[in-house]
Order: sequence, then C-alpha cells, then structure tokens
Amino acid sequence: MALRVSSQGLRLSVAWREFAPFSHWRSLHNGPDTVEELLERHLDSPKTSKDEEDERLVRQRLTSTRREALALYRDILRASRFFLWTNEKGIPWRDILRANARREFEEARFETDPEVIARLLVGGRDAVETAVDKAVEKHRQLLERRSKGDNPRS
Repeated sequence: MALRVSSQGLRLSVAWREFAPFSHWRSLHNGPDTVEELLERHLDSPKTSKDEEDERLVRQRLTSTRREALALYRDILRASRFFLWTNEKGIPWRDILRANARREFEEARFETDPEVIARLLVGGRDAVETAVDKAVEKHRQLLERRSKGDNPRS
C-alpha cells in the first residue's frame, strides 16, 4: 500500500501481491481482535483519565501536605533555639521540645486522612506561634527587669 501525492490530490495505490493472507498478517502484529479492543487500547476512556486525574490530585495534595509538615518541623526546630533554660532535672527545654516534636511527627507519620493531617498541621502551627510569642514576651520582661536593676531570676 502506498500513498502518492499528485496534482489531482492524494491517491492510494495498493499492490495486492504485497499483502499476505489475513491470518498470516494477524499473527505478525498480534493486535486486537475487534474494533472495540482496538479503541479501548488506543483511546483514553473517561474512567481511565478520571482515575489518573484523581491520582494526580492525591499526589499533589500529599506533596503539598508533606511540604507543609516539613516546613512546620523546621520551624519547630528553629523556635526551640529560643528555649535555652533548663527544667528542674537540668535538661534544656530546647532538647525536650525537639524530642516531643519528633515523637508527635513519628506518631502521625502514616496518617492518610486529609482532614486529620490538616488539623494536625494547623494545631502544630498554632502551638509554635503561641510558644514563640510566650518566649518573646518572657524575654521582653527579663530585659525590662534588667534595665530597671531588678533581679532577673525572680
């Protein structure tokens, strides 16, 4: 079979002797048996494309929440630098906060429910902001006491 372009347009010329019998041709390419199989193999069905789109959205959401979780974890580590004082056992609060953050992140590591993940991220972000605000306020109070000459330990 050949396609030729001439001044009269496209022409399809067929050399019949080049064609092998249909059964022989069928065994060579191992294609679909019916037109439906051919269409199914080569055309995207709406269900397949919908599934792929859903999978892409899920992957995108997971990537997004993963980024948010990592950003929150980094913010917790950065914020823990402000907590230099020790507890009654002599352990720096910085280390305690980091260990607790790690434990909580490990507990939620395999969570798949988007609502729970969102709630954990929002709660964690709020806790970090609250802790940093309290640390800043406490530091401000200590500076005011020092400037007035009061004992900063009281």
